[in-house]
Amino acid sequence: MLRYGDVEVEDTYAELFPMWAGRALITADKQRWAVIAAQEATGFATSIIGAPAEAGIEGAVAQPEETPDGRVGVYVQFYHRSKAMLRAQMIARIGQCVLTCPTTAVFDGLPDARWRLNVGRSIRLFGDGFQRRGVVGGRKVWRIPVMEGVFVVEDRFGATKGIAGGNLLIMAESRRAGLEAAERAAEAMQKVGRVILPFPGGICRAGSKVGSRRYKLPASTNHPYCPVLAKILKDESHVPEGVRCVYEIVVDGLDIESVKKAMAVGLREAAETSGVVRISASNFGGKLGPVKIHLKDLL
Repeated sequence: MLRYGDVEVEDTYAELFPMWAGRALITADKQRWAVIAAQEATGFATSIIGAPAEAGIEGAVAQPEETPDGRVGVYVQFYHRSKAMLRAQMIARIGQCVLTCPTTAVFDGLPDARWRLNVGRSIRLFGDGFQRRGVVGGRKVWRIPVMEGVFVVEDRFGATKGIAGGNLLIMAESRRAGLEAAERAAEAMQKVGRVILPFPGGICRAGSKVGSRRYKLPASTNHPYCPVLAKILKDESHVPEGVRCVYEIVVDGLDIESVKKAMAVGLREAAETSGVVRISASNFGGKLGPVKIHLKDLL
């Protein structure tokens, strides 16, 4: 067992897996509408286990001058197992959730990526023949007439090989302490950049394991980490004495170094919160993915 201050850090690893990733920059007249569009476009995308994609908000653009159209903006990321499914999800989410949102425009967030997806080129068909080509900030875009005016979307979007499934397990003596630690960790991790935390508010209270003991399911509750089962499971339980709450923070990123950085920041932030007993990570002996991030390397 390792330690960070007074908190135990289990000598284990998080098990990650590769996924295709896309990144979009949503701009709007006001930050409020860019955020609303981003929230809508990344909804129902917590885990590829049961959701149609994994997605989340990366963060706001520091300065409006950094966007192609000189407006405020928010970066979002999307993840899927294949480029084809990633493209389909980006088309659906941008087409349904961003095109419909007041004042928004959407640009590619990976302009240097090797692989390109025809996202805007497909969304343009909503224009029913009235759409027109254009250029904004040096980007090739489509201008689609809508009742408010014109919706601008970049023609093609980059795709890259990202990494998903980075995680931390925060074990605390109470729900209040656990939630405070998880909130602090998630807030710090979201500032790293190039990563997303796909679960609600970046925090998951219902971590899963691969498969099921009793049913034909791809995943089920991660029972060894459920405090209410500790006495029932006995030797099978991974919940230490005195722990009453376990929260998981899952992180996906455009590259493994960004994921490692986010996990390191989150680990330290959680460990410095009163009431935290132990920090660990989920892994399943290679059943989930081939990539490992050892917690000892984050200390």
